Amino acid sequence: MAERSARQGLRSPLAIYEIHLGSWRRSSDAAHPFLNYREIANQLADYVEKLGFTHVELMPVMEHPLDESWGYQTTGYFAPTSRYGTPEDFMYFVDHLHQRGIGVILDWVPAHFPSDAHGLAYFDGTHLYEHDDPRMREHPDWGTRIFNYGRTEVRNFLWTSALFWLEKYHVDGLRVDAVASMLYLDYSRKAGQWLPNAFGGNENLDAISFIKGFNEQSHKQHPGILTIAEESTAWPMVSRPPYLGGLGFSLKWNMGWMHDTLEYFSIDPIFRRYHHSDLTFSLLYAFNENFVLVLSHDEVVHGKRALLAKMRGDYWQQFANLRALYAFLYAHPGKKMLFMGSELGHWNEWYSGKELDWNLLDFEPHRKLQGLVAQLNQIYRSEPALHQIDFEYTGFEWIDFHDSDHSVVAFLRRGQTPGDHLVVVCNFTPVVQKGYRVGVPEARFYREILNSDDARFGGSGVTNSPGRQAIPMPWQHRPCHLELTLPPLGVIYLKPES
Repeated sequence: MAERSARQGLRSPLAIYEIHLGSWRRSSDAAHPFLNYREIANQLADYVEKLGFTHVELMPVMEHPLDESWGYQTTGYFAPTSRYGTPEDFMYFVDHLHQRGIGVILDWVPAHFPSDAHGLAYFDGTHLYEHDDPRMREHPDWGTRIFNYGRTEVRNFLWTSALFWLEKYHVDGLRVDAVASMLYLDYSRKAGQWLPNAFGGNENLDAISFIKGFNEQSHKQHPGILTIAEESTAWPMVSRPPYLGGLGFSLKWNMGWMHDTLEYFSIDPIFRRYHHSDLTFSLLYAFNENFVLVLSHDEVVHGKRALLAKMRGDYWQQFANLRALYAFLYAHPGKKMLFMGSELGHWNEWYSGKELDWNLLDFEPHRKLQGLVAQLNQIYRSEPALHQIDFEYTGFEWIDFHDSDHSVVAFLRRGQTPGDHLVVVCNFTPVVQKGYRVGVPEARFYREILNSDDARFGGSGVTNSPGRQAIPMPWQHRPCHLELTLPPLGVIYLKPES
C-alpha cells in the first residue's frame, strides 16, 4: 500500500484481469461449489503473477441474493458475500495479493439496487432510499430502484460504503458500474416517463453532485487509489477533477474503442478496407479522457459470443485474428483490461454457473494464446513507450493510417525519455505482405520484440527476426524507412537499438 501511488500512477503500467470469483475456479464438491477466499487467493496470485497482470478487478463481492446477478444486485453494502467465506477470509485475500505485488479493484454499484423486500427498497415502509415518484424511482431496464441522491442521508450511506472498502479492506480502487444511468434523467426512458431538472435539462444534478463528492472524498482520504467509471456516453471530463469541472474519476472505460474494434474484427478481411475508420476513429478522442481499453464480461454474454467465436475465418484465422486483437490492444494508448477466459481462447460464452474451461489448455493453440498474453503483459510492463504517456498526444504518432486497401496501420508509441519509441505495424488481412515500407524517425537497427504470428504463439512463423536496419531514405515524411515482411493477420512491435 505504501507503493500504491507509484504503482497506480497515470504513467505506470496498468493491466487488469477482470474476474468473477464464483466461476474462475470451482470446488469439485457439488454441495459446496465455491472456493474460499483464502483458497482463491493462493491460486489466483500464482496465475496472475505468471501471466503478468498488475491488478485484478473483482465483479461485485458485496452481498447479493441471486448468483445470476453476478453481484450487481447488491443488498449488503458493507459485507463481502458469505459465498466465499468470512470478512477475515476476504481480508486475507486482499492482503495475500498485495504481498504478491498485485492490486485489487472492486466493482461497486451505487447506480441502482434490487426491489427485494429483504433489501433497501421501501425500507421502513416509506421510500426511504429511493424517490417517491416512479418516474425517478424505477430503473426501466433492470427492474431495480434508483437511489435518491438528493437526500443527505442516502449520499452519506453510499459514500461511507465506498470508503469502508477502501479503509477496512485496503482495496486499491473502485470501478463504478453504470455511471451513464446515473447521469441522465431520461436514461432508457421515453418522453413523458421522466422529469427534467430545475433548468429543464436531462442531467441528474443530484447524481452529478453525489459522484463528485464520492471522488473527492475517496481520493482525499485514500491518496493513490483509483476510481474508474463505466460510462458509455460522450459526457465530458469524466476523468478530470471536480475543481476543473469534471466528475473526478481517475479513469474511464473506453466503450467506443471496444465497440468499433470488435465490430472491425467481426468483418471478413476482404471487406475490412471499407471499415478502416473503425480502427482509426478512436485516436480522434483517445486523449480526451484517461481511458482504460476494456474487453470485459459484458462482451461475452447474452448471445454476443466469446471473443474467439466473434473472429472471422477458419480455425487458424480465428486464433490469428484474436492474437492480432490482443497485440493491437496492448499497443493502443490507454490502460488495459481483459476478462477471465479471454486469455484461454474460450469458445463458449461465459456462464457464471461453472468454472472456466481450463481443459482448453490441453490444446496447443489455446496454450500458445495464453503464452502470447503473458508475453504482451511482460513487454507492456517493461517498455515505457507502451505505458508512460497514455493520455497525451505526445505518446502516440501515426506513421500511416491511410492504407485501407491493404488493411494496414502503422504508428509510433513514445516514452518520456527522448528517443524512446516503438514502431507498431498491423496487417489485418490473411495475406503476407513482403517489402512493405514503413517510415521511421532514426537510422538505427530496429529489433522485432513481438510478432503475434510467431510460431511460439501459434502463428505461421512469418517474422522479421531478429529485426531490420533502417534505410536512410525518406518515406512517409520521415528521414528513414524499414522494409518489412508483414505476417498474415499479424501485429509486430519493433524497438530501435542504441
